Amino acid sequence: MPAEKKTKTKKGDPGLKKKVTGIIRLLSTEFPDAKTALKHRNPLEMLISTILSAQCTDAKVNEVTTVLFKKYRTPEDYARANIRQLQKEIRQTGFFRNKAKNIKRASAAIIERYDSQVPSTMNEILTLPGVARKTANIVLQNAYGVIEGIAVDTHVKRLSQRLGLSKNKDPNKIEQDLMQITPKKDWARITDLLIWHGRRVCKAQRPKCGECVLVSLCPSAHSF
Repeated sequence: MPAEKKTKTKKGDPGLKKKVTGIIRLLSTEFPDAKTALKHRNPLEMLISTILSAQCTDAKVNEVTTVLFKKYRTPEDYARANIRQLQKEIRQTGFFRNKAKNIKRASAAIIERYDSQVPSTMNEILTLPGVARKTANIVLQNAYGVIEGIAVDTHVKRLSQRLGLSKNKDPNKIEQDLMQITPKKDWARITDLLIWHGRRVCKAQRPKCGECVLVSLCPSAHSF
């Protein structure tokens, strides 16, 4: 009987580990207050806000949830909501039909499986309809202080590629690349820092390379 193959544990590139340390240091100085902009008072509001934030600005989500959270306070409220009315209430966030469906289905699952409490582990929260790793990481980190990965949104994806931290395009693979080169204590921090930098400086269409504190570490600098 052939010997069982041992799975090799991937180790991050030492050069990239050093680079990430520098990136975190520079961006922490530049954006000392970097944190999620989504307004929330509890795990359920964090979950709903994160679902609504897909392909939408946090400012618009906060505008919508200011009204939404006064009406819907529990998973039962969302599960019982009229789907057309809910769609109307979140329409400004875009993709409102799919988002409304996911909110209602996720709320029903929270009631049925988790005693009306938003799950606080990765394995459990990923069972909710419409919740993938990005959403799961954001909710766990900001609602519970649970760090099980690195949230890869559009900004983190773009900057990871521009900075040469990952050659992958798939968010899950980018997350794995970042986890291998970033100290676990900085997993949540690097997400917030890259998002803030992506919104303010390293923008998708016209990055402000002349104002960027990472220019000396960026292989893509001035190439746009």
